[in-house]
Amino acid sequence: MLRTPANQTRLDILEWLKDPAAHFPAQRYGDPGRDGVSARAVAVKLGVPRSVAETHLGLLVDIGLLRTRRVRWRTYYRRDEMRIAEVARMFEKGW
Repeated sequence: MLRTPANQTRLDILEWLKDPAAHFPAQRYGDPGRDGVSARAVAVKLGVPRSVAETHLGLLVDIGLLRTRRVRWRTYYRRDEMRIAEVARMFEKGW
């Protein structure tokens, strides 16, 4: 968990997902604020193939910093604010 978010790409993704409407275009299905953002949208923003974006998103999901939601046939990603706050508190306590 400690090494995963340290990658600048993943930190950028977490930052963009704080306010997805400001960083990503409107989506055909799913509301970016409520449902999250698709891996395709993240890939376009990063300028990488979707599989690369899915790897970064998957790592963030695995450690609990992102949540997923299925809308139709797509998976959307959004921040888990409670988990992020929990991790931040652990670091503040000197963990």
